[in-house]
Amino acid sequence: MHLIGVKGDEPKDRKGAGVDLLTARYSRSNLARNIAVRADTTTHLWTPFLNGLDCHLGCRMCCRFRPTGTGRAKSSNRTRAMMERWVWITLIITAYLGITLTIGLLAGRRSTNTVDGYVAADRGFGLLVMYFVTGAMVFSAFAFLGGPGWAYSRGAAAFYILAYGALGMAPFYWIGPRAAGLGRRFGYVTQAQLVVGRFPSNHLSALMALLSLIAFVPYITLQMEGAGIVIEAVTDGNVPMWLGALVAYGVVITYVLASGAMAVGWTNTFQGIFMLLIAWTLGLYLPQRLYGGIGPMFEQIAEVKPELLIPPGLAMDGGPWTWGAFSTSIIVSVVGLMMWPHFFMKAFTARDDDTLRRTVILFPTFQLFLIPVFLIGFSGVLFPSQPPSADFILPFMVLETQLPALIVGLFCAGALSASMSTGDALLHASASILVEDGAGRYVQIEDRKKPLYIKGLVLIIGAIAYCLAIVSDLSLVQLLLASYGIVSQFAPTVVAALYWKRANTIGTLAGLLAGTATSVFFWVYPDLRPWDMHEGVLGLIIHIPTLITFTLMTPAQDETHIRRFFS
Repeated sequence: MHLIGVKGDEPKDRKGAGVDLLTARYSRSNLARNIAVRADTTTHLWTPFLNGLDCHLGCRMCCRFRPTGTGRAKSSNRTRAMMERWVWITLIITAYLGITLTIGLLAGRRSTNTVDGYVAADRGFGLLVMYFVTGAMVFSAFAFLGGPGWAYSRGAAAFYILAYGALGMAPFYWIGPRAAGLGRRFGYVTQAQLVVGRFPSNHLSALMALLSLIAFVPYITLQMEGAGIVIEAVTDGNVPMWLGALVAYGVVITYVLASGAMAVGWTNTFQGIFMLLIAWTLGLYLPQRLYGGIGPMFEQIAEVKPELLIPPGLAMDGGPWTWGAFSTSIIVSVVGLMMWPHFFMKAFTARDDDTLRRTVILFPTFQLFLIPVFLIGFSGVLFPSQPPSADFILPFMVLETQLPALIVGLFCAGALSASMSTGDALLHASASILVEDGAGRYVQIEDRKKPLYIKGLVLIIGAIAYCLAIVSDLSLVQLLLASYGIVSQFAPTVVAALYWKRANTIGTLAGLLAGTATSVFFWVYPDLRPWDMHEGVLGLIIHIPTLITFTLMTPAQDETHIRRFFS
């Protein structure tokens, strides 16, 4: 086993070398000296990276050690080469966005110009589209960027994502077909419509619409921020974050406006396949190139930074993460996963119940996407230089290892796939929910005009999320966890609607208000959380007893209404 660095210089037995050797090898100035001294060495592991080090370090380190000669001419050639590189990468990104836009626009030809067509894709998605629309919708910019960021900075803590992804879809095997059957019978296209169909209340519908929007906006912000981060990084800042996010989500908004749910389904299928291929290619390649394999990589990390591999990993402050925080993050994510309104709405798009059940059975296989993503993050732990933030580790590694422009462009397209495949569903769902469950409960809106209002709200919500993405400085994963605290409160409400005949409107409304208030309180005051538990779990602890208590203290629903819903 050897440290990544200059081959041939390390001792054969490294056990006594310790951190001093690592520090000496990894200082930027030492790395730059090795460039000058070993310019003609063909065995240097970092040769592709070192050839372009000046471009990424701004010539602050390596140029003072580089032999002089043609000087200005060489600098001009390097500048021209770098310019050509980012231009080629930009062209590849543009081509990808063009293909995605074309698929999205063409998909709309298959749907009717009705609310069912725009919001539920005429309930016609088959197994292939359902598999990718659920997988790609869940594994977004937070997985493609935040996942490697957590593996890089917090180590084993990132495995919470793998755990909840494998478990979170399982309850949908029973809940999904029941919701879909009610949707076909009563015309439901949103989660709140189903809940309010059981618990008639305009206030409950408006509350669910408001909470959905509150949870959606940071989630959409996360997707836009991820897209902008990647584009800015791979173009060496020539396309700034604000412009990259604007262009990428300009494409998303265009095909969502034109084709609705059908565009979301077919673009997600294309994007899901694409990002799986890119993730596995990079996840296997980088450890092999930098360490000689996945096994040697973890052996070296275990020797130099063992704390990263000790469960449950590290907290945000660099100290050990508690098991209470780790386990409750998994619980709230498992509960919240299937309760995301945009995710739940896909039950109404399935062709039949068997398609839904097969999708649930196959869904855990999409977790294979996370394995190479985590490997990319771990491959950066012992890298000589550091990204500006942990969320930048994936694009940083791609750039610092000097991969060809084609590969960098395809990587960026894969990252955009992860971001856009979730962002389009979120924008479409948030606008649909506000019209169907918010305004539509208080104002009579003609069915033929509803798609027009939904499209207007897509633009407004997209603009709000974009502005937040430009100014936000929160971790991508932290943004997602904050949203889960709110969304998880929908779980007792939906379960009561589908399975508890004694439940009533007053109990449901009281429980949802109490659980949400508790979750928000502990999010605002995290130091008051007992046992470092996630605020969403604390909200559920208050929500469920409140729902039961208020239900049992108030009259039951009319028997005729119960029979109609449960028949």
